Amino acid sequence: MAPAINWRNWAGRASSLAMRDSRSVAVMGMDGPPVLPVCDNRSVNGEKGAIFARNELFSGLSADDLEQLAARARACDYREGEVLFYEGDACLGVHLITAGAVKIVKTTPSGRQLVLATQPAPATVAEVPVFDGGPYPATVIATEASRAYLIPRNDFLGFCKLRPELALRFLEVFGGRLRQLVFLMERITFGNVRQRLAQRLLDFAQAAGSKAFTMEETHEEMAAHLGTVREVVTRNLGRFQGEGLIRLNRRGIELLDRSEERR
Repeated sequence: MAPAINWRNWAGRASSLAMRDSRSVAVMGMDGPPVLPVCDNRSVNGEKGAIFARNELFSGLSADDLEQLAARARACDYREGEVLFYEGDACLGVHLITAGAVKIVKTTPSGRQLVLATQPAPATVAEVPVFDGGPYPATVIATEASRAYLIPRNDFLGFCKLRPELALRFLEVFGGRLRQLVFLMERITFGNVRQRLAQRLLDFAQAAGSKAFTMEETHEEMAAHLGTVREVVTRNLGRFQGEGLIRLNRRGIELLDRSEERR
């Protein structure tokens, strides 16, 4: 018999864990020297530095520092579904997402994806391999039309030596992302799909500030976040509705208390 779910209990547990940055790092593999992607390498100006300042990691830098850092960066535009880089690829540098959003995924040999995190702009990805010199640990894919600035690895490391406070800010980001990955491992390792799905629905409700919310993910996309397949998500949503835990209507979902349902 499936364990009972109480949304209030789930909310209490989630509140102690939700203050985690849901962002992470990225991925892919190739031999030989890194090859920079074809990017827009137009001249740098104050406006470009201002774009960098919108990211909290760079917001404390002076205008001169921002322009010097931005001068080393190349702007790249990506279509929805386009890969920024693959797991195992040689690391080219730090990617600063200034428009759009990306997802960070691991792919099994069978082709199934697990979404480690989604990152809307402004955000950075691929900091870890910049510091440890290894390949990208995951694949990063644009989830909508996006723009990213690539700061070459050597330029970024050199700048961190001149401005150690920048490296300290990145350490704070590492800590937050490590916590988020541990939280994700906890969910997948110790929770079954039913529990992970319940937590996902609660996350959506908390983000919307309401028990009734519009589903922004398809069942397949949700499955990728939960480490399962679409059919399992669809089946469990149907069970939740049959148990009076949720109400489904097209792309909308409402979380219900059984006591409310009996009224």
